[in-house]
Amino acid sequence: MSKTASTFIAKSTIKAANLDHRRKINFNISRYNAVVPAGKAQFHDLMIARKKAKNTKWNAIEKLDVMLETFEKNISARGTKVIWAETAEEALTEIGKICKAKNCKTLVKSKSMVTEEIHLNKFLAKHNIESVETDLGEYIQQLDDEPPYHIVTPAMHKSKEDVAKLFTEKLNAPGNLSPQQLTQFAREKLRKKYVEAEVGVTGANFLIADTGSISVTENEGNARLSSAFPKTHIVVAGIEKVIPSINDLALFLPLLATFGTGQRLTVYNTIISGPKQKNETDGPEEMYVILLDNGRTNLLANPKTREALYCIRCGACLNACPVYKNIGGHSYDTTYSGPIGSVITPHLKNLKAYKHLSYASSLCGNCTEVCPVRINLHELLLENRHESVVEGDASVAERVAWKLWKQASLNRGMMNMSNGKTKNKVVNSMFKGWAKHRSDLHFSEKTFNEMWKGMKKKS
Repeated sequence: MSKTASTFIAKSTIKAANLDHRRKINFNISRYNAVVPAGKAQFHDLMIARKKAKNTKWNAIEKLDVMLETFEKNISARGTKVIWAETAEEALTEIGKICKAKNCKTLVKSKSMVTEEIHLNKFLAKHNIESVETDLGEYIQQLDDEPPYHIVTPAMHKSKEDVAKLFTEKLNAPGNLSPQQLTQFAREKLRKKYVEAEVGVTGANFLIADTGSISVTENEGNARLSSAFPKTHIVVAGIEKVIPSINDLALFLPLLATFGTGQRLTVYNTIISGPKQKNETDGPEEMYVILLDNGRTNLLANPKTREALYCIRCGACLNACPVYKNIGGHSYDTTYSGPIGSVITPHLKNLKAYKHLSYASSLCGNCTEVCPVRINLHELLLENRHESVVEGDASVAERVAWKLWKQASLNRGMMNMSNGKTKNKVVNSMFKGWAKHRSDLHFSEKTFNEMWKGMKKKS
């Protein structure tokens, strides 16, 4: 068993037994579930909308090279410098160069999972650059020295009392502040940072090929401030974020809002097509877009797993997953948690080290059911398991056990050979790991075939 798998099992074992954690998660997800139907009501035919979104992403991913080159050409025409980064290290090096050239001491950053993926804040800290998370959830997590717990709601696992206590300890805030007071307190701390910062960093929800623009959708307006106030704006985005046309936003923005937070549309939807132009008074003087691969072409290379690149990072599959709701986001020990994280992380990092995530699923299919772009997540989890076995990552004992199981299952005589007690003894001794946190498997005294024959004799 890999070290990452051992860590996952240890963390998930502890968290699954934490009833207070489960109460907080169930409360927050229940609020999400209560509002999603209202968001869905805006669609005349939701299934057709989802199918169209999937087809649009299919088109973008199948022509990814052309789409990205078109995006680069169009956004470069307005003065943006596009940088291609094959790895996280390359992306960090380029960001470091830009910050050094701008003599950056303070950097404001809006919520971006891809910058969490490359561990940007740790990199900047090593270079004595203050990196300030400006979205409230990310700011809370940064104060607590924790990674995001959820793709969309980073501090979902914290109650308002937890946040109030944290603000008192870290920011000397008065005790027992209400959520509104906590938000206002954070706003007062953060506002001056926008003016002080030399560089602003955001992600991109979508890269628009035909106009050469980035689309950012948010509820707090901090991405808009982070991109407009500093003189230099850096966008870090995964290559899979590209969509063919600006007209596609009319479909994707409502879908993302509905499945992400239950809204009809998020509060701030910004389209940025480059730095400040000659006839403009607002915006950054310079803009950079870093297009990150970091293992995404591993997914692209396999026609089956390629579908995972359709993800628009709404987080719906996390909220629907019974495993995620019990073990929480931090148990995964990865940037992307839940079903989508279990699918993509083994390809973004290392299949052998992270194959355990593909087994951390009930395969109930609820993740597939709620995905706005209809990614077959539970089938991709099975594909990951298949790839892992093909590459020889399964142990000898595991391969022998499943071979014996297959032979027995395909042989009616062997299936009927022994009674339930014998089968229970054999199977439970073979799959000891299964019963560690579950009750033993119990087989019927007779197989269905034997019971059927008995019924026929009686009749």
